[in-house]
Amino acid sequence: MEALVAAVAAGADAVYLGGTRFSARRYAANFDDAALKEAVDYAHARGVAVHVTLNTLVHDTELPAVAAYFLFLYEIGVDAVLVQDTGVLALARRIVPDLAVHASTQMTLTSAEGVRWAAAQGIGRVVLARELGLEEIEGMRPVVEETGVELEVFLHGALCYAYSGQCLLSSLIGGRSGNRGACAQPCRKPYVLLRGAADRYGRPTDLRPVRGAGPYPLSTKDLCLYPVLDRVVRAPVASLKIEGRMKSPTYVAAVTGIYRRALDAISEGRFVPSARDELDLALAFTRGFTTGYLSGVRHRDVIGPERPDNRGVAVGKVTAFSHSLMEATVALDGPLVPGNGDGLAVTSPEGSFGLVVRGTPRVRDGLIRLRTPEAATVGAVVSITRSASLEERAAETIRLGRQAVRIDAEVRWEEDGTPVIEAVCTPPRRAPVRVQVRAPAPMGPARTRPLAAADIADHLRKSGGTQFFIGDLALHYPGGLFAPPSYLNALRRGLFEAAEEALRAAARPSPDALDAARRRYEGALPEIAAEGARPSPVTPTLSVYTDTVEGVGAAGAAGADRIYFEPVECTGEVLSHAAKTAGRIHLVWVWPGIARRSFLDAALPLLDTPGIAGVMVSGHGCAGAVRGRSPSLPIFGGAGLNVWNHLAALSHTGFATLTLSPEVSGADILGLIARLPPGSPAMEILVQGTTEAMVTEDCPPATAVGCPAGCSGDAWALRDGRGRVFPVRTDRECRAHIGNAVETCLIDHLPAILAAGVGGVAVDARGRGAAYAGDMTAIYREALSGIGRAGEGALLSHLKEEAKKRSLGGITASSYLRGTE
Repeated sequence: MEALVAAVAAGADAVYLGGTRFSARRYAANFDDAALKEAVDYAHARGVAVHVTLNTLVHDTELPAVAAYFLFLYEIGVDAVLVQDTGVLALARRIVPDLAVHASTQMTLTSAEGVRWAAAQGIGRVVLARELGLEEIEGMRPVVEETGVELEVFLHGALCYAYSGQCLLSSLIGGRSGNRGACAQPCRKPYVLLRGAADRYGRPTDLRPVRGAGPYPLSTKDLCLYPVLDRVVRAPVASLKIEGRMKSPTYVAAVTGIYRRALDAISEGRFVPSARDELDLALAFTRGFTTGYLSGVRHRDVIGPERPDNRGVAVGKVTAFSHSLMEATVALDGPLVPGNGDGLAVTSPEGSFGLVVRGTPRVRDGLIRLRTPEAATVGAVVSITRSASLEERAAETIRLGRQAVRIDAEVRWEEDGTPVIEAVCTPPRRAPVRVQVRAPAPMGPARTRPLAAADIADHLRKSGGTQFFIGDLALHYPGGLFAPPSYLNALRRGLFEAAEEALRAAARPSPDALDAARRRYEGALPEIAAEGARPSPVTPTLSVYTDTVEGVGAAGAAGADRIYFEPVECTGEVLSHAAKTAGRIHLVWVWPGIARRSFLDAALPLLDTPGIAGVMVSGHGCAGAVRGRSPSLPIFGGAGLNVWNHLAALSHTGFATLTLSPEVSGADILGLIARLPPGSPAMEILVQGTTEAMVTEDCPPATAVGCPAGCSGDAWALRDGRGRVFPVRTDRECRAHIGNAVETCLIDHLPAILAAGVGGVAVDARGRGAAYAGDMTAIYREALSGIGRAGEGALLSHLKEEAKKRSLGGITASSYLRGTE
């Protein structure tokens, strides 16, 4: 609550916050239901909107609780909800259709087609992926004007290394899913970048450490768009977001206040970036700042591989140290001098330690002396990591609050001398509300000195310590009356209390609307709570992913029913060659999980290539793009669509198949398919291959040693502190795909998978070469043929060993068996 109060006091127009359920920051100090209602009332009374995050993926068994939560949020007057799960989105539209829904950045929307898809789903605002540039966002202006959907971008704070919503790294290595709000932030851990060759099965070999990569190659700097803010506001963007969750009230107040003042200055045509503001932003918290992909920078301009924590602001270096006095002499780099109460970090190659300054050091000839708890190395960098001055200024901002709600009032007196106030209360960016306040008793006739109208006006205008200020004030005062100051103060307080309650009430639904929502909830509950009937076993399709024409031929020769082809170099000639190689086997063209403008413009004309039996998409809006060009071409849903529950599956209408998320367990799969009605798309799961742990706009090889290292043909990998090796491959968009260190293998679970009604199983041979594609296809073809026959168990055990021989890093079935947190 303290951070929310800070955001409101510093000038936020809206706050986004999470409840204790279904929020993508599970380990933040989230709001329980009572605290959430209090927060909503507090914000609304000050004219500030509240957006609540329900931006996790949910299981079928959780859908009834999600539905109930929507009803609660609607009742307390929440202004909008942010969602990731398309099943959750469908539930919101069904139960509370007049509650605004925003697409979380976890939805990974990166194109105008994605925005158009969002509009068709009833989404009013899209929080764009952080990786988009201003030019791409500007290109969305026509669809924004056409649909009325608003765009929101991140303005300041922590950056995820991977595309949000497409990162499974925390889930795969520790069972804590970022898509469930439980990310363990493995990108902030140390890794060693490795370079080598690949064997015939696409496994990295002869790996050697790459010098100069830095110990934290996945750790991003913090986003700070303050220097380019005037450019950002010219884009078709309706909202700018500061990442303030899991941050202190000081941070929230300081950062929000700086951007509030800057935006006001821009609107008045007087904005000039302030060095003092930039310093305060860094003093609040920084891992090093970047203007990010939004401004077009990449590699070392975005990644801060030296360290993953708060760097603070460097003030100087240690030039001498007295062991007898435990005192360091520090040469200052500039005018910034540590003050009393500041927290400092002293950092050298040998390590670092912290201290708190007691008293303000005297500066002599550019030198200061500091008492330290440990010996300081000459050359060590001294940085301010906590500013006492900034904390004091932030505390004052919070104490004073912000008078942003205007009240225009007219006061009339009834015949008996009772004042009645008619007022219009106008909060910033929200509809005005009207209030009427009648004093509980009349003013009396003056015996000696009647109150003048100016005296009454002075009392009514005193609004210090509140969120209100009085604008126009008209007094129709008959004169000759008197009341003590306490009477007028009480009248003013009554006006402010009535205004607060009117602002809160204006945000809540009417009783009729709430009753209608309750009826919709009660009507939906039996359906979403039903467990469904156990599905009938089916004969599954064996599909194989590959990225080479040679892989197409090998998979086809080994018995694949369908081939998913994602070529490294995508041209009409390559697609045509692959289709001819596949022969009678259906060749489905796989679009990348991140399909941005440059790809779409190149890909759409190629849909007419003969021999393509369908297109697999993993991004929202891509199916609409395909249908707009080739309406009869079958659409297949990739794992990037994050299908976790049956409502999410049903939201993708007209798809031939849907690949379930690799994070769902076997029990989840069984329950999901059991709830699907007849005629639903077939569900498919990945049973073999290296699961993609993350896709990122960064290219670790290029960031470490320069471009085009990632395109050199070498094998690349990352080794973590436990010795696990994660393969890295780059694509033609200079995007990196980081795979799990251990390969998925579900061959011995095929009987249960088939019994659950799964319609398709898939082997992922991308990046693994033709030998892997052919061998694994043959292994799974033999396995499927042996299920239900004598010796099934022995056969599957034998084939599991064969798969293991060709695997990368060993094999695992962890996600299938246990799911994720």
